[in-house]
Amino acid sequence: MKIVEADFIIVPGLGDSGPGHWQRRWSERLPNAKVVAQENWDHPELEPWVAAIARDVMMATRPVVLLAHSLGVIATVHAAARLHDTKVRGAFLVAAPDVELHPEVPPETAPFRPIPRDPLPFPSMLVASTNDPYCSIERAAEFANCWGSDFHEAGEAGHLNAASGHGPWPEGLLMFTRLMQRLK
Repeated sequence: MKIVEADFIIVPGLGDSGPGHWQRRWSERLPNAKVVAQENWDHPELEPWVAAIARDVMMATRPVVLLAHSLGVIATVHAAARLHDTKVRGAFLVAAPDVELHPEVPPETAPFRPIPRDPLPFPSMLVASTNDPYCSIERAAEFANCWGSDFHEAGEAGHLNAASGHGPWPEGLLMFTRLMQRLK
């Protein structure tokens, strides 16, 4: 799939993706990109977050590719049940937090438990770091396996956000390009 043929829905995580985050940078550069607007970024509730993703997918005018980070990944996986037979052609999932078991995950993520384990109804890639403060690489690999996602280990890259030095994140763009080449 060519970039000009898709609408890109960017799904940030807890606290939103601030200036300098790769999601914000990509939203400024990708044509037809839209960042999901959540009512409350700091005290998330599952249903409103899932509904916002589903609404933006339905409003899209072209095939959709989702780009989710952190809690946005878990929200996207919850939303997947509503996204069967929609315009979604793929998802680029980055730094999924283990909201079930990891002791460092903020308590505000509790409404997103349990993490769905059903295969996603569209192609996807999960990118994870070996030293993510919110998810072990083993759990990330388990999530990718359950969801049917391609799995990419990004090495010691923290939470793959601006704080871990991933503002522009050119390596991520290369992975994203590989996913886009698979999509129809």
